[in-house]
Amino acid sequence: MPEEFFSPIDHVRTADEVCAQIETLVLEGVLRVGDKLPGERELARQFDVSRPVLREAIKDLESRGLVVTRHGGGTFVADVIGDVFSPIMLELIAKHPKATRDYLEYRRDVEGIAAAYAAERATDDDKALLTDIMTRMKAAHGEESVKAETEIDIEFHNAVCEAAHNILLLHALRSCYRLLQNGVFFSRALVYGLPGAREALLNQHRAIYDAIMAGDPAGAKRAAEAHMEFVERYSRDAERLKSWQAMSRLRRAQRLEEV
Repeated sequence: MPEEFFSPIDHVRTADEVCAQIETLVLEGVLRVGDKLPGERELARQFDVSRPVLREAIKDLESRGLVVTRHGGGTFVADVIGDVFSPIMLELIAKHPKATRDYLEYRRDVEGIAAAYAAERATDDDKALLTDIMTRMKAAHGEESVKAETEIDIEFHNAVCEAAHNILLLHALRSCYRLLQNGVFFSRALVYGLPGAREALLNQHRAIYDAIMAGDPAGAKRAAEAHMEFVERYSRDAERLKSWQAMSRLRRAQRLEEV
């Protein structure tokens, strides 16, 4: 966490004011799940409040489930997003292909809205972050690192929804990305492994990036929707290919056993 991350409380120095600042940073997605807060002495210094006031604020935040304190380990932002679905529902989703189609359909529409907002609202800092991510995405592509590319893929989409500056969009999409990271709907690595997919995905991310940088909401929306339509099509193809390969291996193993 950068130095002087928090701002001094410049009027009545109360625990409520400390809570309000941390709440805002969590709500706006600046502080993410698992982020560690500075130690008590440093945090009190940055807020310019006494340590008893700070302890009161942390205790209040902890009682409301916004932070968790681990004995001897520090204070962390709690899992404020939580699981969107229960384990039972996730099991049902994993068994029904329609859930994946519906998930990607939902993301197509919401990602389009987020990209359009980002093109209208992205600040210089948002654009600098997106530029850094695109640079690293290109480098990972050049190194043919599928693992790095799939990780940066989610980072890119997170940055776009942050640049949209809409709290509900931000947290709704973060919950979607969590399901994607957990492989609930489909394997991104499998999609990246299809012929031509890596190059196409890089170009699609670049198109979204270019439209946001150019301040073109309609272009950003079209690029984001086209990207998700591609992912939907290729995820279907990837699963079908995986099924074919599994059957081919079984047939070959059976034939070899008969010889």
